[in-house]
Order: sequence, then C-alpha cells, then structure tokens
Amino acid sequence: MREPMNTTHAHEDVAPTIAPQPADRSRGGARERLVAAATHLFYAEGIHSVGVDRVIAEAGVTRATLYKQFAGKEGLVLAYLEAQDSAIRAIFDDAADAVHREALLDAVLAGIAEDVREHHTRGCPFINAAAEHPDADGPVRRLIARHRDWFRATLEKVAAQAGLTEPDRVAASLVLLRDAALVGGYLDGDELVEPAFLRTARAVIDAHRPASA
Repeated sequence: MREPMNTTHAHEDVAPTIAPQPADRSRGGARERLVAAATHLFYAEGIHSVGVDRVIAEAGVTRATLYKQFAGKEGLVLAYLEAQDSAIRAIFDDAADAVHREALLDAVLAGIAEDVREHHTRGCPFINAAAEHPDADGPVRRLIARHRDWFRATLEKVAAQAGLTEPDRVAASLVLLRDAALVGGYLDGDELVEPAFLRTARAVIDAHRPASA
C-alpha cells in the first residue's frame, strides 16, 4: 500500500514533506491484514516478544492461513520489513515526480522530522529489527542492508541533483543523522531532537554548497 505524501510545491508557504504513514489494519485480504497486524505489533512491542498467535488474532485469520502465506514467523518478519521498505521507496518515487528537484532535499529533511515526530516514534523499524537479529548473514539483516544501501544511494542522488559537492559524504551524514534522530526521538522526545536534527542536517548541506551558491 502506498503511503500518502505532501506534494506542496516549493514556492508555497508550507514545505513539502516525505514521511511514512501508519498502516491500515482493517482492510485488504488475509495477507495484507497479517502484514498490517505484524507491522503494528512488531513495531510497538518488538519482534521476539510477539508470538504468531497475537498476529493471527489481530489479523482475524487462522493459523493455517498464516503458514500458507509466509511459512513461518521469519517469513512474516521479512514481509513486515519489505512493506516498510516498499512504502519508503514509493514515497521517494512519487516525490521525484511531484516535487521540484531543487525542493526535494528540503522535502526529505521535513519528512524525516515529521517521521520522528508523528510516525516512527519508537525508533527506526530497521534498526530495531537489526538489534533483535544479530546474525549479519541472516535473511533479516541482509534485507536491512539492502534497504540502507538503497536509502544512502537515493540521498546521494538527491544531493547531487541539488548541486551539492561531495554528495556521497552528504548522504552518509544524512543517514547517520536520521538514525540518530529516530533513536533520539524515542529516548529523548521529538521536542528536543527534531530541531537539533534539522539544524545539524542543514549545516551539513550548507557546508557542501558550491562556493558560488
């Protein structure tokens, strides 16, 4: 399911944002309901602490249906993370068409700030999942690594399109700042973390503007 996004143009007073929205757990077929229920429970309570019976009950399906769709809990965990990954990719794809290129970087920062404040208030789902899956060669960690590689490469492309120097370094810094903001927002509250994230991210961007800019 694609996540809604703000596509306000750059010249308007309200800045465009790129941020995920909560999953709707009340609609769709059995697979969609299972993924939505897993998304809610795994993110809110942790993957290892939630058994499949909890997911089945919330999704309103049978145990046989879950195992037919996913074979087991690991398959459901992968589907949960794949849904998170797909939603973020879709937002960036839509934004590339709807937001002016020069405004896209600002939209990314605003979207991360909104995500910390309103949506992923318990940290990054990928970081949380990685903490519960220490095997770096396992399927969960490989999926997380692919997501992070894509996210870093996408930010590098956005930085290059914005005319920044050393876009790879800009992307690496923004990924680090986003990680810190999501974890810090959970631990310290968005009131403290959001302005610090925006201030630091903008300093990184300003430091990589061409001298003539």
